[in-house]
Amino acid sequence: MTITIGKEFVSSAIDAFQANKRLADRAVSQLDDEALHAALDEHTNSIAVIMKHIAGNLASRWTDFLTTDGEKPWRNRDQEFVDNFQSREKLLEYWERGWQCLFDALHSVTDADLEKTIPIRGEAHSVPLAIQRSLGHTCYHIGQIVQVARIHAGDQWRTLTIPRGGSAQFNQENWGDFGDGPP
Repeated sequence: MTITIGKEFVSSAIDAFQANKRLADRAVSQLDDEALHAALDEHTNSIAVIMKHIAGNLASRWTDFLTTDGEKPWRNRDQEFVDNFQSREKLLEYWERGWQCLFDALHSVTDADLEKTIPIRGEAHSVPLAIQRSLGHTCYHIGQIVQVARIHAGDQWRTLTIPRGGSAQFNQENWGDFGDGPP
């Protein structure tokens, strides 16, 4: 199999989306249902609302993305900011459907597709730009999910990456002795 820059680009984007989804999933798993639906204040969104927005955005952007505008007529963006899921199970089903739209679409992208132009809200985007736009938007909101989850979890939080103060130990365990640092 020949590796092209296009295939590598799409593969890298898929990896980045997957890594960020794992961060969100691990953060959400640390919360009870009450925390999942609790906004920090009246001007912020709960994690459930952020998840609903991400899923709605991904479904809209990536359903038939090569042939239709990324802003689908069936999408009700304003409704995404209303917390109306009655159960964690229903929220997670919706969340997974949005991500599945994204991953199915990205796995179908060919090198020829990367040369195409597609509309998002009537504005022309190259396929690589649409991928990067979606990745940036999604990562922005994943960061919100992780930060709010961290606040809600308090002292019960289990770090998602290298724990604070644990870099030297992590580096030693994974790469051995680096010496005294940079020259």
